[in-house]
Amino acid sequence: MGIRTPWTLSSERVWEKTHKIGGKLFKIAGVIAFFGIFFQSYALFFILVPVISVAAYTIIYSYFEYQKEVK
Repeated sequence: MGIRTPWTLSSERVWEKTHKIGGKLFKIAGVIAFFGIFFQSYALFFILVPVISVAAYTIIYSYFEYQKEVK
């Protein structure tokens, strides 16, 4: 299990940096998703938005980190 993009798979450094920041962000997303318990009418919003946002961010982050390494 992990953030598997072409860029993380091709570089150990990019893999480590992406997973380090991704781990922190997914923990924050989990805390935000927890609030869906208290606001049931918005539960789907509290779960999907943070998780999708963090996933998109980590993919983009891995791309830019790889580009830094290639140059």
